Amino acid sequence: MPGHGEGTLLLLSGASGAADAFVFLCVGQVFAGVMTGNLVLLGASAAGAGEDGVALKVAVALGAYFCGVAAGALMAGRRGPRVRVLLGAEVVLLGAAAALWGLELVTSYGDRLGLLALVAVAMGVQGRVRVTPTNYFTGTLTSLAGRVALRELRGGDGWVLGRLAAVVAGAALAALAERWWSPGTALGAVVMAAGALVLETVPYRGGRPGPGKGKPRPDRGNPAGAV
Repeated sequence: MPGHGEGTLLLLSGASGAADAFVFLCVGQVFAGVMTGNLVLLGASAAGAGEDGVALKVAVALGAYFCGVAAGALMAGRRGPRVRVLLGAEVVLLGAAAALWGLELVTSYGDRLGLLALVAVAMGVQGRVRVTPTNYFTGTLTSLAGRVALRELRGGDGWVLGRLAAVVAGAALAALAERWWSPGTALGAVVMAAGALVLETVPYRGGRPGPGKGKPRPDRGNPAGAV
């Protein structure tokens, strides 16, 4: 069984995939947490490609994500991450988005922009929960690929693969919900984020700290995979 840290990372990775899939499918052609993808969409939109209004959606997502990260930094303070406070804020934001969507209160283009802002703020807050990324994975995949090529795999790389798989699983869950029960499309992200909060609230009796505490993990985004 994983420690609380590993379980939290897996659940948050799944929540990230579910949140991004929800926004992409229900708001359209934009992401809540993958800001690199949003910048690409912004460039394509500036060249006249993609749906009308994508540039505005991307601007809202970028601004809301920035605000979420800033708010997370302020909540954490100088003493380091206060994980339960950050996760609690994320659950509230995602829960509000899920309620608005599930109760069919999102009826206009402006409403969709507000929904996008809620989820993007939540993803920004999530980005401050751990030093190990849970809502952007290019650096994680790059580091893993480098270690595979150099035959320098480490004991924790199984959990790295697990987080990548969790993103896919979370996105698939949201897509299935959108297809079969659209009002529940946003619930997967809420449930997984709430599960992470529960894990961080229940005392852990293991003998080692979870990831994100102490020494940074090798997949923090360093393409060389070096600590």
